[in-house]
Amino acid sequence: MMNKKSIKDIDIRNKKVLIRVDYNVPIDENGEVSDDTRIKESLPTLNYLLQQNCAIVMMSHLGRPKGKPDPKYSLKPVAKRLQQLINRPVIMAEGIVDEKTKELAKNLKNGEIMLLENIRFDPREEKNDREFAKELVSLVGEDAVFVQDAFGSVHRAHTSTYAVAEFLPAVCGFLVEKEISYFNKILTNPERPFVAILGGAKVSDKIGVIENLLDKVNVIIIGGAMAYTFLLSRGISIGNSLVESDKLDLARDILKKAEQKNVDILLPIDHIVATKIDENAEIKYIDNVDIPEGYLGVDIGENTIKRISNIISNAKTIVWNGPMGVFEIEKFSSGTKKVAQLIAEATDKGCISVVGGGDSVAAIKKFNLENKFSHVSTGGGASLELLEGKVLPGIDVLQNK
Repeated sequence: MMNKKSIKDIDIRNKKVLIRVDYNVPIDENGEVSDDTRIKESLPTLNYLLQQNCAIVMMSHLGRPKGKPDPKYSLKPVAKRLQQLINRPVIMAEGIVDEKTKELAKNLKNGEIMLLENIRFDPREEKNDREFAKELVSLVGEDAVFVQDAFGSVHRAHTSTYAVAEFLPAVCGFLVEKEISYFNKILTNPERPFVAILGGAKVSDKIGVIENLLDKVNVIIIGGAMAYTFLLSRGISIGNSLVESDKLDLARDILKKAEQKNVDILLPIDHIVATKIDENAEIKYIDNVDIPEGYLGVDIGENTIKRISNIISNAKTIVWNGPMGVFEIEKFSSGTKKVAQLIAEATDKGCISVVGGGDSVAAIKKFNLENKFSHVSTGGGASLELLEGKVLPGIDVLQNK
């Protein structure tokens, strides 16, 4: 159980705050932020810090600039969008720990916000460098507080997510607190039946998740391309479907373990197939479990959906990670959409639903359902590692309650 102090558990009034946020957002060709979800998610924490009259120095990365300044990855468009959303000036630093930025930080008054330039412009960020951490801390001074609110980055031990916590009292912001509380709930004390729905391309990406969840869930529903590896391991023909042939023994092993632990693993029993993954490909419905040669599975079929709909509607806890098919293409998206709708309906009836992983989140946004779940995780990699039962360095380093 992760039980960490948040900004409400300490006296933060009138302090300088060094905060790590996750503003790794898409920027369009006009230099505008095209999806500001992550910026909006940080506002409750920032507004609380402003109410407490703090002076705020913010750190974030954007993209992969390879340790040197690159205008394409500047946070300037982010500062502009944050300023509109928070409705007060945001001071945009030109650098990170250069003299000019140090001067700006020194003169920062309570109630003011400053955003440092992309933290990955410094090659030391990804090396979890103590000297770099000290320089960052010198911007706010020793009486300051470090706030971790970048859930999308807590699975990495980098300077701005980990090393800085050695030099300042470290607590979480409201976003990280919310993420922790939902994952604690589903992983330590879930209401039953507890159903996991796993999809996506590769079994290899989800092995740790499946193995950890086998001790916790009642049912695992598997869709997406990873299902074909499981089907093939049972001797079912999968045509030209995507398969990890080096993972067949592992798939068999997982199915056997599930049986021993009385966990039902449900695989597709019918399919939507196509000749290739393409908008214009010829598609057809296969009313049984075997996929003919020349075709590959692109979505789950209607009997599979019927079979899982009861299970989803009676669930009290659901965790969903990974789509059921190639949902980016309209004709291959109905299985993923239907599963999203079923989870949304279950949530309406009081089920706790947690959606994690970039693709599942993209899918529910595509279907305009993002407000219909108990919790939509903001960190793909971090949520996956929590489901695997891993300790996340950026959370581990925070003060315990």
